[in-house]
Amino acid sequence: MRVIVTGGAGFIGSHVVDGLVARGDDVLVVDNLSSGREKNLNPAGRLLVADIRDERVAREAFDDFRPEACLHLAAQIDVRVSVERPDYDCEVNVLGTIRLLEAARVHGTRLILASTGGAIYGECDEPAAEDAPLRPLSPYGSSKLAAEEYLATYNRLHGSDHTALRYGNVYGPRQDSHGEAGVVAIFLGRLREGERPHVFGDGTQERDYVYVADVAEATLAALDRPAGVFNVGTGTATSVLALLQACLEVSGADAEPIFDAPRAGELQRSVLHPGLAESGLGFRARTGLSAGIASTWDFVRAEGESKAGAN
Repeated sequence: MRVIVTGGAGFIGSHVVDGLVARGDDVLVVDNLSSGREKNLNPAGRLLVADIRDERVAREAFDDFRPEACLHLAAQIDVRVSVERPDYDCEVNVLGTIRLLEAARVHGTRLILASTGGAIYGECDEPAAEDAPLRPLSPYGSSKLAAEEYLATYNRLHGSDHTALRYGNVYGPRQDSHGEAGVVAIFLGRLREGERPHVFGDGTQERDYVYVADVAEATLAALDRPAGVFNVGTGTATSVLALLQACLEVSGADAEPIFDAPRAGELQRSVLHPGLAESGLGFRARTGLSAGIASTWDFVRAEGESKAGAN
C-alpha cells in the first residue's frame, strides 16, 4: 500500500511509519520539522519537508505519490498554545485537515485522522464512550472536533470512508522532554537531570495514559477496518501524582515535586472507554503503565548518555 503520513517525523508519527515499513508499505512522510526530527525517520520512508497548510503542497504530494491512504498525524497539540493562539491552532488543525481532505477526494484516498479524546469530551466522570457529550474546554479540543466534523461531512457528501481516532494521553520513546512534550517525558527528563519535577495544580488530575506502540498498532488497524470514530485508550484513569510515583520508581530518583498553579484549559479528569475499538478495530491496549514507563525511561536515559558523549 502507498501511504502518506503527515507528521511522520514526530513522536507518534514515526512509530506509525515504523509499523507501515514493517508491513512492507511504501511510505511518504510529509512533515515541516517544526517539532518532528529527521533522526526519528525510518530510512525506508521518504521525506517531504512541507507544511500541510499549503494547498499546493498537499495537491502535489498526492498527485506525485497517489496514495491509497493518508494517516494524518500532523497537528498543533499543545493546549496552552491553543489558548494563547487559537487562530494558529485552527489553521493547523482545521485548515490543514481540509487541505488533505480535498487532495484525498481527488485521488480517492482514505484518510485516518489522529484526533483527541480528552480534549473533545471535556470533563469525564466515567470513561467516555464515543457517543458521550462533546464539551471541549480548550480551542485545541474545538479544533480537533471541527476536523472530525469535516471528515464526517466528506463521508456523507462524497461517500468517502475516512476514520477518526481519539487518542488518550500518549507517552513513550521519542517523546520530547522539552517544550510541548507530554508529562511522562517531562518528568523523566527532569529526573534524569537530577531536577525536581513540576506538578501543575494539586496532582489529583486523572488521565488515560496509553503507550505509543499500542497507539501505532490501533492506527494501522484502522487502515483495514470500516470507517468510524474510535477511542484509543486503556480505560484506566491514573492521577498525575500516581504517574510521578511510577516515574520515580522506574528511575530510582528521589525528588519532591514543585507544585505550580493550574493551567488554563486543562481538565481534572479524562479517561476513554475502549470497548468500541476492541470490537471495531480488533484493538486493545496491551502495555501496562509500569512497563511503558520503564521502556520510556530506557530511551530517555540513553538519549541523555548520547548527548553527554557528544559533549
